[in-house]
Amino acid sequence: MSVTIWFDPSCPYTWRTSRWLRAAAGRRDEKVVWRFLSLAVLNEGNDDVPERYRLSHQRALAALRVLAAVDGRHGQDAVDRLYSAIGERVHGPADRYLDRDVLVESLAEAGLPAELIDAADDASLDAVVRESHDAGQQRVGTPSGSPVVAFDDHPAFFGPVLSSVPADADADQAFEGLRLLSGVREFSEVKRARDPLS
Repeated sequence: MSVTIWFDPSCPYTWRTSRWLRAAAGRRDEKVVWRFLSLAVLNEGNDDVPERYRLSHQRALAALRVLAAVDGRHGQDAVDRLYSAIGERVHGPADRYLDRDVLVESLAEAGLPAELIDAADDASLDAVVRESHDAGQQRVGTPSGSPVVAFDDHPAFFGPVLSSVPADADADQAFEGLRLLSGVREFSEVKRARDPLS
């Protein structure tokens, strides 16, 4: 049994979802498979995206290049460590911009070689990011933002969108509920009002 998340590191809701998923999967001795989703790629050609979001998406693309290089050279555990370090800085109490300084600090915290920061400027890694992004979009079946989550070999979901990380019992209930729903081919969508981030 496996669980896969496609993520853009700039998204604060995705960060909360990733912490829920990681903890709930860990209590079951399951590993999370980390894949890349780019909001920059998703919004290509969309002139309605405000400039501040465009800048955020481009900074995230630089981070995704570094994450892709880390995945290729050091594997999934290293991706987990690096995304955790990035997320704590960007989506935690410090609330920093996802910039080069954050990437440099996060590589150091994750115990990864400092020269991996050069990947942020390596446009050849965009092909790796795009391939992962496209695989996630295909799996969910419709253009979707971050995160996309898939259980086992079932179709993926956009979401879940979490405003905060639930307590363990609720987290486990959500995990099992989504896993069960993922196996129901006829299930398409469920939605309610989004709570503010906390």
